[in-house]
Amino acid sequence: MKKNGDQEILQLIQDPTTREMGFRQLILTYQKRVYHVIRRMVLIHEDADDLTQNTFIKAHQYIDKFQGQSSLFTWLYRIATNESLTFLEKKKKRHFFSLDDHQEKMESYIDQPGNIDGDEIQRLLQKALLTLPDKQRLVFHLKYQEKLTYEEMSEITGTSIGALKASYHHAVKKIEYSLSQE
Repeated sequence: MKKNGDQEILQLIQDPTTREMGFRQLILTYQKRVYHVIRRMVLIHEDADDLTQNTFIKAHQYIDKFQGQSSLFTWLYRIATNESLTFLEKKKKRHFFSLDDHQEKMESYIDQPGNIDGDEIQRLLQKALLTLPDKQRLVFHLKYQEKLTYEEMSEITGTSIGALKASYHHAVKKIEYSLSQE
C-alpha cells in the first residue's frame, strides 16, 4: 500500500471515534504480508499465526510512537522480524536445542508432505536456508524473496547497508554450498 493509504489508516487511528476501524483497516491491509514474512522465518503455520497476532498487538500498543519516517508496512515488518527472531531464540533455549537439533527438527518438518509447497528444489532451498544463522536467513529472505533494496532492509533491520550486503553474500555462498552437497 502506498503512503496515501498509510496516511488514511493513520488518520483513522488518530481519531478516537474511528481508532478501532483504523486498526481493522491496518490488519486487513497488511495481515497476509506480515504472516508470509513470519512464516518464512518460523516455518510452522501455528507459530506464524501467533506471531502475526503478536505483531499487530505490538503495533496497537506502540502506534503512537510511529513517526511516519517509513511506510506502515516497513514498521510492521520490523516488528514482525523482531518477533520472529526473538521467538526462534526463545524456542531454541526453551527446548534446549543445540543448533543441530533445532535444524534437524525443522528439516523433518520440511520433509513432511504438505508442509512446504513446491517441488524438490524448493524443499532443498528451505533446508539450505535452515543452515543459516537466523539473521542471515532474514537478510536472504528480505533480499531474495521479498525483493527489498538494501536501503529498505537497512530501515527495517537497523543494520548498515554494508553489513547487510556482507550477510547476504555469506548467505548466498552457504546456500550454494549446501545445495551443491545434495
